[in-house]
Amino acid sequence: MTKWQSFVAAGLVSLIALGSQATAQSSPADIYGPLFERIQLEKLFPDGKTFVDAVPRSDPDAIMVAYRQEQPQGKDALKAFVLRHFLVPGVNDHGASNLRSHVRNLWPTLVRQPVERKAGSSALPLPAPFVVPGGRFREIYYWDSYFTMLGLAVDGQQPLIESMLVDFTSTIEIYGHIPNGMRSYYLSRSQPPFYAMMLDLSKDESAEAATRQLSALRAEYAYWMKGASCVQPTGACERVVKMPDGTLLNRYWDDKNTPRDESYAEDVATAADAKGDKAVTYRHLRAGAESGWDFTSRWFGDGRTIATIHTTDIVPVDLNSLMLAMEQRIEVRCQKAGDSACASEFAGLARKRKAAIDRYLWVGKEGRYADWDSRAKKPTAVLSAATLYPLFVGASSPAQASAVATTVRAKLLGSGGLRTTPNATGQQWDTPNGWAPLQWVAIDGLARNGQEALARDIAGRWIGTVAAAYAQTGKMLEKYDVEERKPGGGGEYPLQDGFGWTNGVTSALLERYPDIAADLEKGE
Repeated sequence: MTKWQSFVAAGLVSLIALGSQATAQSSPADIYGPLFERIQLEKLFPDGKTFVDAVPRSDPDAIMVAYRQEQPQGKDALKAFVLRHFLVPGVNDHGASNLRSHVRNLWPTLVRQPVERKAGSSALPLPAPFVVPGGRFREIYYWDSYFTMLGLAVDGQQPLIESMLVDFTSTIEIYGHIPNGMRSYYLSRSQPPFYAMMLDLSKDESAEAATRQLSALRAEYAYWMKGASCVQPTGACERVVKMPDGTLLNRYWDDKNTPRDESYAEDVATAADAKGDKAVTYRHLRAGAESGWDFTSRWFGDGRTIATIHTTDIVPVDLNSLMLAMEQRIEVRCQKAGDSACASEFAGLARKRKAAIDRYLWVGKEGRYADWDSRAKKPTAVLSAATLYPLFVGASSPAQASAVATTVRAKLLGSGGLRTTPNATGQQWDTPNGWAPLQWVAIDGLARNGQEALARDIAGRWIGTVAAAYAQTGKMLEKYDVEERKPGGGGEYPLQDGFGWTNGVTSALLERYPDIAADLEKGE
């Protein structure tokens, strides 16, 4: 027998042996019994072959013990259990190394075409293509879009940025402001005013665009400051609050005081639990929605329960930082337009606001910027990631930035990124959740103020969390648990995927920190 014949013969013997073992090997139906039946009969995956090709992450017997102990109820709970214990082909068998390319491939799926007005529809018209967050958020949203644009900018999607700016500029020209989202039921409120900072991302240098954008920017500023004309005698009107020294700062508000259309039952239930006038509670809830932080202990009187919400009593540090950024950019644009009177006016407004932020919102002994309670006439006790907004807009001194960095490192830094607050209330804008926009504000703000090491640390932790969840689920999610590095929870609706601002911040961070991207490529 030749050497080759011996090799073939040995191979045949091995195959025969394997074949005899295979006849006795159990199939997925045998191994997983009741779990298998539920998965297949409830059609957890469209193709019945999907689960039977899955690979268990641990010993099958241990998985079945966990299944019997947990007894997941409902399709969502069952799917979460399966994805936690199995690598399912085409569902959660993605490697973190292709995270950036996955985001780039997602952009086209989130693009929507211009919207025309249709009788009876809540959708507001838009003249140009735009990017939606994803999931239940099927329309463009205001502050989401800035963080989405950060990713579009580094992923070669500049035309989409310009297109979305056309939409937002047009929206201000029509309504006088940018609504929370482009639905009729959102028209009574806005969201954190990022339009001025969005314009920093534009490459359109045409005179026509500059003229329209400056006009729109000034119109948006007028919207936020409209209450200045009626601030006496109560000290607050619409979105304006008169501080003890006479300076005007801003608060979140809503022009309506009824339950939100999109969260009607939830608002009625909250108002029933709250003390006092239901219309007042509805306004506080709506103002909380305008803040983008719906909901959080920042707005709760007792720091714990939503029934004590009093958003309109709060002068928020994030909003006033963004208003400062708006004033500064109007000054610069007026200067470029040759309008020195306008430039001088807004330079003065910015100086006054900066002084008021330092006087009322800076708590030096605690090393943090705070929200200010207009009823109690003092800063609130809630520490939150909003403390980083003054760093983000360039309003802090080196000493203030250093103090904030120390506080963040000690109290807001979770294993998987920046905590929203240290408070566990069950609300989605409290611990353990972390959110992409707040990570970016923190990282960019710290880096701009000489705190690069902490900025890089937060970025690494956050990208690690996003990558881990992507590897497990194959999805980019709205929020994440930064304590356990897993998908986030809480809030009025199920966890959403898509997801615009997470995609944007992920791409922007991987572009800024090539070493983090390199570690992902190596699987570290």
